[in-house]
Amino acid sequence: MITITYITITYQAETTLGPTLDSVLGQDYEHIEHIIVDGASTDGTLNLATDYAHRSDAKACGHRVLITSEPDQGIYDAMNKGLRSATGDYVCFLNAGDRLPTTHTASDIARVVEQAVDAAMQQPAVVYGDTDIVDQQGRFLAHRHLSAPERLGWRSFCQGMLVCHQAFYARSDYAVQTPFDTNFRFSADVDWCIRIMRQAHHDRAPLVNAHAVVAHYLGEGTTTRNHKASLRERFAVMRRHYGQIARGARLCGCA
Repeated sequence: MITITYITITYQAETTLGPTLDSVLGQDYEHIEHIIVDGASTDGTLNLATDYAHRSDAKACGHRVLITSEPDQGIYDAMNKGLRSATGDYVCFLNAGDRLPTTHTASDIARVVEQAVDAAMQQPAVVYGDTDIVDQQGRFLAHRHLSAPERLGWRSFCQGMLVCHQAFYARSDYAVQTPFDTNFRFSADVDWCIRIMRQAHHDRAPLVNAHAVVAHYLGEGTTTRNHKASLRERFAVMRRHYGQIARGARLCGCA
């Protein structure tokens, strides 16, 4: 059975973290590693994380919870710390406030991997799916206006970030060998996804659509609050990977 590593980055996340942790704890899949990388929060974030680890142990659900708390150099530095600690077969980043939409999301991802292997395919480099936008109470707001294509490739993102990183399960060997570029403040996730897909294309490793909503994305994240700066960075990412084609690209985020 494959193990899925979820990485959650937190800083002063007391008001948003709880539902994220509950959505992982409620999974019916045993083989989960959950890494919480905190940036030395001074609110109740660590209390929530510690209580979550105790609840996970008491439930005996088979999940492994790792918590660290120390200053970092920003969200993508923290994400790289999470990658260096990951031991699962697949890695997915789940932000504080975001959620797994059903109790069987993780088992569905594992099933997609197993079905791909059974079909004589190489183990997928990426399993991806769709995203719905929710409010802080978890109420549905909208389907994300960019949907996951049937076939995803590294050139797909020249039309915008068609798959959010919360819905992007990267095989750990690709994920760990592709650290986030911390020169970006808001769009290193876009660059990270493209670089993983480019390497998968080089290796002829498949990218597989889960044909399901696999993430609930909380509106009004950091990128949304810094929209103009994010758009400038996304243009730089597009130019890095696609050259002049970036001029016609849709610089769309997860919202």
